[in-house]
Amino acid sequence: MTRTTLAAAAIAAAIVSAPAAHAAPPAGLDRINHIVVVYLENRSFDSMFGKFPGANGLNEAMAAAPQVDRAGRPYAVLPAILDEKSKQPDPRFPADLVNAPFDIGRYVKLTEKHRDLVHRFYQNQEQINGGGNDRFVAGSDAGGLAMGYYDTSKTRLWAYAREFTLADNFFQAAFGGSSLNHFWLVCACTPKFDSAPAAIRAQLDADGHLLKDGAISPDGYVINTIFSFYPPYPASATDVARRLPPLTETNIGDRLSEKKVSWAWYSGGWNAAMAGRVEGNFQYHHQPFSFFASTGEGTRAKAEHLKDETDLFAAVAQGKLPAVSFYKPAGDDNEHPGYADVARGDAKVAGLIDAIRKSPLWRDTAIIVTYDENGGFWDHVAPPKADRWGPGTRIPAMVISPYARKGFVDHTVYDTTSILKLIETRYRLKPLGERDAKAGDLTNAFDFGAK
Repeated sequence: MTRTTLAAAAIAAAIVSAPAAHAAPPAGLDRINHIVVVYLENRSFDSMFGKFPGANGLNEAMAAAPQVDRAGRPYAVLPAILDEKSKQPDPRFPADLVNAPFDIGRYVKLTEKHRDLVHRFYQNQEQINGGGNDRFVAGSDAGGLAMGYYDTSKTRLWAYAREFTLADNFFQAAFGGSSLNHFWLVCACTPKFDSAPAAIRAQLDADGHLLKDGAISPDGYVINTIFSFYPPYPASATDVARRLPPLTETNIGDRLSEKKVSWAWYSGGWNAAMAGRVEGNFQYHHQPFSFFASTGEGTRAKAEHLKDETDLFAAVAQGKLPAVSFYKPAGDDNEHPGYADVARGDAKVAGLIDAIRKSPLWRDTAIIVTYDENGGFWDHVAPPKADRWGPGTRIPAMVISPYARKGFVDHTVYDTTSILKLIETRYRLKPLGERDAKAGDLTNAFDFGAK
């Protein structure tokens, strides 16, 4: 049995033995009075932290199965990496890359952009291939780029991971892309859209293979990119029949408000988007609370809880933050392949962390930095099996706090709903669903004996 297989077995066992939903908060957790969640974009664990000392990374991946084509035959060399616009080979990359992980930084620097990769619901499952993780290339539209990684050892986030805690068994909650994983971050749910027109529904054959992709599953669930009924939405989203009707599911904001616990979602470019402008390559489908009736257009809750990143940095400067803050950088700053580079996002997030560390807030704050999903990049660890929706591929996550374990790699199994579980545990909230009720709550990343 390979090390990768053993890791997958351990992960499955951990899911079964996850903490009870109503376990008493661990001693010391009430010292954390501010939880800040930073949600970046589209990088797998191996593609960003595969070379991190002590983590289950690229050294362990040497025993992983090679990438195979749709007929199950190993590639002799990786398929060409095509330019996204011209569909011609990107001249920055060689045409004979070995069928193995390779360092993107040899060809495209951290300060430069490379093309996007497909990162959608059914494609992610095809790439995972039942845990084999051997069809990331076959299921990609970016050829061999799916096997690329960066040496991020000179980045600020790497330095923070070395100083505090890096989780190396943290998985995106749902298969696929941003829309669905943002919903899982805030409600641990997959919204239903029964009235969705046929034009945006996926079609599957009798064996469950994808015939036509779409934003909505054949049985009416939101699985890929969609826009909100409420503003802001892009100028192109004029057909209201294709926008998701207001959601009435309970989300973490509702739970916090019920207990009168302060919270906010901060987003780069939010004020401009609400005024009908696009700043910083604002991404409309990255704003999950804008889809819910409880924070819908015209509500007091929307004005109170959905804010611009300028409000976040101002609050930090004043030494005032809500009990729970979510931060979504604008597109230019979120590290998303295709329209953002890694270095700019790294600097933006490090600036926020530095500001918090220099403020009185630091003494009782926990910052969680993670990514929404893998962005189509390969990872060698098979995700655990929980339900129809995921979890999907492994992604980076770190815990930064005066109470975080120092220089620690946390091998505990987590997924995106573990963030919800930490919030629920700290503020004694009811879980939103079965997944967050069973999730690990990230408290293994803390040492409350720390000063």
